[in-house]
Amino acid sequence: MSEKKKKPLVIVATPNICWLNPQVEYPKKAPEIIVEAVKCREAGAAVLHTHAEGQWSEVINGVRAKCDIIVQSGMSSIPLQERIELFEQKSDMVSIISNHHAEAFAEVNCDMLHPLAELEEYCVACRKYGVKPEWEIWHPGSIWNLNQLIKKGLLDPPYITTFFLGWPGGTWSPPTVHEYLYRKSLMPANCVITVSIMCKEQMDILVAAITHGDNVRVGTEDWPYLQNGKIAATHELVKEIADISRSLGREVATPAQARKLTGLK
Repeated sequence: MSEKKKKPLVIVATPNICWLNPQVEYPKKAPEIIVEAVKCREAGAAVLHTHAEGQWSEVINGVRAKCDIIVQSGMSSIPLQERIELFEQKSDMVSIISNHHAEAFAEVNCDMLHPLAELEEYCVACRKYGVKPEWEIWHPGSIWNLNQLIKKGLLDPPYITTFFLGWPGGTWSPPTVHEYLYRKSLMPANCVITVSIMCKEQMDILVAAITHGDNVRVGTEDWPYLQNGKIAATHELVKEIADISRSLGREVATPAQARKLTGLK
């Protein structure tokens, strides 16, 4: 465990819509998103997972003009053809779900197929534009698809991945430490793992990830509550988990350290 603790914790910040409670405030205009990105960076986040509210160019370039946080562009439910701007704007990472979407939220249900052929097209686009793919891992079938892409030589290590646990819908998985460790045991070598939890059991699994050498994702999109039950802005959620990690003896990664860990140039 001591060796794992030496690797700094990469915190991914998600100042986006709260799918379970859309009334939770979050930044919607590009200038607001940029300000929150800077606050998240100052609080300890190395990666910004953003939806940009459709303002991709303004957000990506605006964030880069203000700080060195890594930009990870989300909304993996959108088809590849409608996401070319993310590649053209040279987002550092692009989120790609490695299986189908089946999510049930307060105001919308998301059901979309993403066949292996589409994932292969994503791999080609990532190499063409020099963008790092971040693979969303929802269950063991996600890992099977990831292994197929690796076997076909379409991906370059390290492989950036995020586990999703407790997100409601057809791709739900139990939000338990056991599920996290089980899924971790199935992963191929050379993976950088982050965990995302959308329920009150969040902290148990985040702490497990910290102590097992993996990384965490927090923000209004995932679970907007501090440990005291208060709804908080994403940078406040980042600060809380950063403080917890340090109290456990694991330092928090800077964007420069995160780039080295994830293989970003």
